[in-house]
Amino acid sequence: QVQLVESGGGLVQAGGSLRLSCAASGRTYAMAWFRGAPGKEREFVAGISWGGSIQYYADSVKGRFTISRDNAEKTVYLQMNNLKPEDTAVYYCAALYGGNIPSRVAHDYSYWGQGTQVTVSS
Repeated sequence: QVQLVESGGGLVQAGGSLRLSCAASGRTYAMAWFRGAPGKEREFVAGISWGGSIQYYADSVKGRFTISRDNAEKTVYLQMNNLKPEDTAVYYCAALYGGNIPSRVAHDYSYWGQGTQVTVSS
């Protein structure tokens, strides 16, 4: 069983930056960040392999967001720069059970955090 706890969300002006953290308990796997509204379909944002060498990004965030991880601390990060109002969403951390390569499909992930709100004002 894996438990995920996100932190770092908040309110920021357009052009600003935030860093999200996801602390995991238990064994960790490939990890990813998704975003969306509660109860709605979640959009893939970024994913990272267990070793950190493979990273995937949605086209909408490429060049602005960076995913990274510290396996010793069992923590995954999402550095978000040059934020835009359209980045406003609840951001969720996810762990892909038994997998070392991230997926862009939400259904592939077995474990989810509770989400952290990111609001970007114009």
